[in-house]
Amino acid sequence: MNFLKGTKIYSMLTGCCPVCHEESMYKESNPYKLSNTLEMHERCSHCNTKYKIEPSFFYGAMYVSYPVGIAFAVAAFVISHWVFKLNLVISFLAIAGTMIVFLPIILRLSRNIWINFFMSYKKKKHSS
Repeated sequence: MNFLKGTKIYSMLTGCCPVCHEESMYKESNPYKLSNTLEMHERCSHCNTKYKIEPSFFYGAMYVSYPVGIAFAVAAFVISHWVFKLNLVISFLAIAGTMIVFLPIILRLSRNIWINFFMSYKKKKHSS
């Protein structure tokens, strides 16, 4: 994944600081520790970027979570119904199960995408 470093895609997929790509924005690396799934550092310890640009900043991630959730649901349907040839009821259950299992990932991915709308990677300046 290091070949993507310096791109928004890298920050979105890894959850690292969108400005320096040096540190995770999240206090807990495991999204399945549900009590800490969305707990974030206030600032990046490397570049001092403040993650919450304004109060309630990440409410906007809700608008991103809908299409991300739809993508997961469509993938679950295609895999269950078209690849494994399961009937529609089982495919619906596969969609519901996928949404439940991947909810912490969807929440974090939505936040990562949202913050990357507003911040960009900046190469580290070397002092000479």
